[in-house]
Amino acid sequence: MYYLGIDLGGTNIAVGVVNEDCKIVAKANSSTATENAEQIADAMAATARQALEKAGITLADVPWVGLGSPGTVNKATGIIEYANNLPFRDTPMQQMLSQRLDGKPIYMENDANAAAFGEYMAGALKGAKDAIAITLGTGVGGGVIIEGKIYSGSNFAGAELGHTVIVADGWPCTCGRLGCWEAYASATGLIKMTKLHMDEAPKDAPLWTIVGGDIDKVNGRTAFDAMRQGDPVGKKIVDEYVKYLSVGLINMINIFQPDILCVGGGVGNEGENLLAPVRVIVEKEQYGHNPNAKTKICKALLGNDAGIIGAAMLGKEG
Repeated sequence: MYYLGIDLGGTNIAVGVVNEDCKIVAKANSSTATENAEQIADAMAATARQALEKAGITLADVPWVGLGSPGTVNKATGIIEYANNLPFRDTPMQQMLSQRLDGKPIYMENDANAAAFGEYMAGALKGAKDAIAITLGTGVGGGVIIEGKIYSGSNFAGAELGHTVIVADGWPCTCGRLGCWEAYASATGLIKMTKLHMDEAPKDAPLWTIVGGDIDKVNGRTAFDAMRQGDPVGKKIVDEYVKYLSVGLINMINIFQPDILCVGGGVGNEGENLLAPVRVIVEKEQYGHNPNAKTKICKALLGNDAGIIGAAMLGKEG
């Protein structure tokens, strides 16, 4: 049996054919045309057919199609109610996509939730009963799994974990609030943090030489790379970032007490350079100290494939 998963992003559409072992056997990609929802549906359907062709199968060989999309995805109605970076406003995407794919059943989910489900089915969260996936990219994405099911709240807009406030009246967030976890713990927040500290380092220090003296070339790796080269300001930035990341992670653990919490995304690729100091803070500050019931904190395993695998497996949820 094969399954088809679509991971819709703001700039890219990734589609994969996934087998029973949750392995991607064929993949196709295309750009996301953002002019209107009809164009996006057309592009997703065309890319899906390309992936099927690469796998040597047809739509008749898959029982359903899964879609992970940004925004508020109402699974009950098949409508994407809102997405801030795509032209979706009460868009009946389930119907639109099914019409373009020979009437196949379409399972839909928020993209971060789909990625979390992918990690639950085949990655770092496999075998857990309750689990959380955090993605540290342009924003802070999150997905919550409770007893094997994706938690999305009564209105399908739940688990927007990045938009919990960790600093009252803090840095502005793209959502309109001040002090959101996303504003500090995203790669965007880390870049801002790095730039704010650049003047504390001499111009010949690693923090500056890594970016060729151009502050506009700072990225989410700059502070970590500087720290690895012995730059004390780089270490100071990383320590500050770890502190803010840990505050949010502790909040998530205190609320949900998951078996496993995995961290992915661009900054998550730092692995133990990031997670080892995080665990020290979490161990000290989390509520409860039962050594036999502690949340395991680890790196996500599936990378960009998590969304495809999770979407493909949506028909198996719960």
